[in-house]
Amino acid sequence: MKFNIGKILVRSPRLETVVMVENFIRENSGNFKKTELFNKLPRKVMWGTFSVIMEYLYTSNKIGLDKNGTIVWIYDPELYLKFANRKRY
Repeated sequence: MKFNIGKILVRSPRLETVVMVENFIRENSGNFKKTELFNKLPRKVMWGTFSVIMEYLYTSNKIGLDKNGTIVWIYDPELYLKFANRKRY
């Protein structure tokens, strides 16, 4: 999956902005596509900054996309710890 940040004027997001987007996606998982999500954010963010955040969340396996392009929160650290602590893994 590509978020096509190569052709967009890229701005580095602040940690506060990344956390805001993460929390919004976590609370609204499975409800919005990328553009809808961008328009519903609690604070306005520039499109380039938003695209960088989405690329980061996708590459760090915190979000995923279903077949319709809906953004879904998939990160679950408790589940990871459950499997990581097993001897066979």
